[in-house]
Amino acid sequence: MKETAARFLARSAVKTADREHRRTINFNIGKYSAAVIQGKQQFEDLSSAREKAKNLKWRVMEKLDQYLEIFEKNISARGARVIWAENAEQALNEVGKICAAKNCKTIVKSKSMVTEEIHLNDYLAEKGIESVETDLGEYIQQLDGEPPYHIVTPAMHKSKEDVSRLFAQKLGTDPNATPEQLTLIARSILREKYVQAEIGITGVNFIIADAGAVAITENEGNARLSSAWPKTHIAIAGIEKVIPSLADLSLFLPLLATFGTGQRITVYNSILSGPRQENEPDGPEEMYVILLDNGRTNLLADERVRESLYCIRCGACLNVCPVYKNVGGHTYATTYSGPIGSVITPHMKQMDEWKHLSYASSLCGACTETCPVNINIHKLLLENRNESVDKGLSSFGERIAWKAWKQAMLHRGLMNTGTAKMKNWVVNSMVKGWKEHRSELDFPKRSFNQLWKEQHNGNK
Repeated sequence: MKETAARFLARSAVKTADREHRRTINFNIGKYSAAVIQGKQQFEDLSSAREKAKNLKWRVMEKLDQYLEIFEKNISARGARVIWAENAEQALNEVGKICAAKNCKTIVKSKSMVTEEIHLNDYLAEKGIESVETDLGEYIQQLDGEPPYHIVTPAMHKSKEDVSRLFAQKLGTDPNATPEQLTLIARSILREKYVQAEIGITGVNFIIADAGAVAITENEGNARLSSAWPKTHIAIAGIEKVIPSLADLSLFLPLLATFGTGQRITVYNSILSGPRQENEPDGPEEMYVILLDNGRTNLLADERVRESLYCIRCGACLNVCPVYKNVGGHTYATTYSGPIGSVITPHMKQMDEWKHLSYASSLCGACTETCPVNINIHKLLLENRNESVDKGLSSFGERIAWKAWKQAMLHRGLMNTGTAKMKNWVVNSMVKGWKEHRSELDFPKRSFNQLWKEQHNGNK
């Protein structure tokens, strides 16, 4: 068994037995679920909206190279510089070059899963550059030395008591401070960082091809401050974030807000199309957009799983997944957790090392049912399983077991061979791992086929 799979199983065993973790997650997701029900009421025909969004993303993925070139041409015309990064190393090197040119000592950074993907904060720390997370949830996680727990709500696994204790330990605040008081303390600290920072780094929710702009949606205003206060703004985006037109935001912004947090629309929505222009009073002097591949073209090239690139990172599939709600976000040990993470991670990394995530699913289909762009997630998990078998990544024992099962299913005589006692011994003793999380199998003394023959005078 691969080390990553063994580690996943070990962590899962610990988390599923942690009742306090389960209580916190169920409480937080319960609040989310209630809000989403209300948020969906804004759509006159939600089903059609989801299907339209999927069709738009399909259109983009079929001509992704063209849309990206249109975006580059249009945003470059207003003075922004577009940088193409094939992998994490290239993206980090480009950020490093910009930081060196600006003699950067402090960076303010808004919530961004793609920067978590390339481990940007670790890279900047090695360069001696202070990188400050300005999203409150990300700031809490940074103080605690943990990666985000969830795509949308990074500190979902923490209770208000956990946060209060953390702030008291790291910042010397009152251990009994209320959430409102803790928020004001964080705001006071972070406002100073915006002024000090030479560079602001943000993620991107949507790349708008025809407008040559990036759209960022948020609830705290930290991304807007991170992109406007420092003299240099770096936006890092996965190449799959493209939508065709500015007009399409009227569909995608409400969908992302509703399925992400249950809101009709998020509080702050920014459209950034370059650095400050001559007739503008504020904004950065320079803007860079780093377009990151990092395995996404592997998904694009595979027609069976290409639709996973339609994902708008709302986190809805995580919130309904029974596996995620029990094992938790950190157990996955990868940037993108939950059902969609289990689909894309084996392709963005190595299938043999990460195929176990595609088996960490009940295949209940709740993820597919809730996806705002109708990605057939549980089918894609099956595609991953099939690919891993086709590539010979299953164990020798597993392959032999399935061959034996296939022959038995094709030949009724083989199924009737042997006693129930012998069958019980084969499965309960010979099949490795069967009883680890299951009770013993107990085969009936006679099969259904044998009973049928007895009751119908030997006729099949």
